[in-house]
Amino acid sequence: MPFIEIKNVSKRFNDVDVLKNINMTVDEGTVLGILGRSGSGKSVLINMLRGMKEYKPDEGQIIYTVAICPDCLRVEPPSMENKTCKCGGKFETQRVDFWNCDRKIFASLRRRISIMLQRSFALYEDDTVIDNVIKSIEGRDEEDKMYMAIDLIEMTHMTHRITHIARDLSGGEKQRVVLARQMGKEPMVFLADEPTGTLDPQTAELLHQTLLEGVKNKGTTMVITSHWPEVMRTLSDYVIWLENGEIIHEGDPETVVQTFLDSVPLPEKIETPDTGEPILELENIKKHYYSIERGVVKAVDGVSLNVNEGEIFGIVGLSGAGKTTLSRIIYGLTEPSSGKIEMKLGDDWIDMTKPGPLFRGRVKPYMGILHQEYSLYPHRTVLGNLTEAISLDLPAEFAKMKAIYVLKAVGFDEKYASQLLDKAPDELSGGERHRVALAQVLIKEPRVIILDEPTGTMDPITRVQVTDSIRKAREELNQTFIIISHDMDFVLDVCDNASLMRGGKILKTGLPEEIVDDLTAKEKNKMLKKE
Repeated sequence: MPFIEIKNVSKRFNDVDVLKNINMTVDEGTVLGILGRSGSGKSVLINMLRGMKEYKPDEGQIIYTVAICPDCLRVEPPSMENKTCKCGGKFETQRVDFWNCDRKIFASLRRRISIMLQRSFALYEDDTVIDNVIKSIEGRDEEDKMYMAIDLIEMTHMTHRITHIARDLSGGEKQRVVLARQMGKEPMVFLADEPTGTLDPQTAELLHQTLLEGVKNKGTTMVITSHWPEVMRTLSDYVIWLENGEIIHEGDPETVVQTFLDSVPLPEKIETPDTGEPILELENIKKHYYSIERGVVKAVDGVSLNVNEGEIFGIVGLSGAGKTTLSRIIYGLTEPSSGKIEMKLGDDWIDMTKPGPLFRGRVKPYMGILHQEYSLYPHRTVLGNLTEAISLDLPAEFAKMKAIYVLKAVGFDEKYASQLLDKAPDELSGGERHRVALAQVLIKEPRVIILDEPTGTMDPITRVQVTDSIRKAREELNQTFIIISHDMDFVLDVCDNASLMRGGKILKTGLPEEIVDDLTAKEKNKMLKKE
């Protein structure tokens, strides 16, 4: 008998069908992969399996076949039938209609299901890494908790941060601690919703290995959603492909993944336009920090480069190369230790290293940035996020027209873009929120736009749409783009020129194809993902 049965499940939000008559089963100890583009219904299904309040099916059933101790109501996988519980009772098998069962059994079931959400960094911010992990472990004495926490931290490659405060960690490090915490709960079912979607390939690979060693190889039942084909191939035993809330293909990972990849269109081939004169010049930019543990850290170490007007310029490198720090310096969020940055505005070159309305303040309205850790205003609609929330004061009808135009530019069709306007951010998928955040930058029509890892949560089809929209924005609005990325395939598709960054330094600048020739074997492995 299957461990999990999903029977005729449908779900609507605001009269929009997001899941349509879904049927599938999951056996104990197996890994089900759910593949699909942004907005296909993956996250809705994973939250439904966890029992999240807003995700109760409108139709159909989620049935768990489990072993339950009648004395303490502890829940275990069905293989524990007739075995003795810690309380002394004996486990009995039951088929539980998850969303229509006794409240106490529902709560007991939920406690045995761990979920790792995309872009979730939910930690005790003032506690150390090890304290965060210890707090997730139950049913053991203090010494056992300590040793188990150390093992989990080692498994997630976080031993170098074991005594660091959670709020001081990077996004990728927080994600690894979240994973350690979820594994510390020793769940009978592990749910992972795009667990590596926002991470660079190097950090993502660490998490993949951890899920392989700490979840799959231990026989824990897992359901994982992703738009990364390699995640499906590495971790899944069986894959379903969701599209517009329906299962359109299912089977072994290799077959389903290849069919999915065959559906991904190629970016439009266009002639590279002639770019203008330099609009941004950096000369010998440095940013040095002092760390008690590491001494002087040269995050950016003598960077010089020119970006031309109308150019799409890439800055590529692995995590820790200094890319994000450099982007923050260019935008004026981080002060350089030394060096010169100038941007051309009209006929004037403006010194960006100087604050004030005649210098950096004069330029900032003409620049836009999409941070890697972007966020939308949760209590405003999509339309509000694209207008009032960013002080864009427009007449109502014109605001709607402009919002729909820019949403189309980031890959939404016109009908769906119109439907999005009245939705709140938490009604969107992770990839949809990412595209709205990109639209929030584009709608102000800045002259220079910095995009820090713009493809992090995007499925392959959406990546192509965003590639085309960036080119379209350059062509129609004469915008200049600086793309900060570890995704060399995206840079090859969209950028005119690029610089390779390593250890805070620019090693080479040229055509993206020329940059590939200078990548190390490790960089090629981590930055080139094309099948």
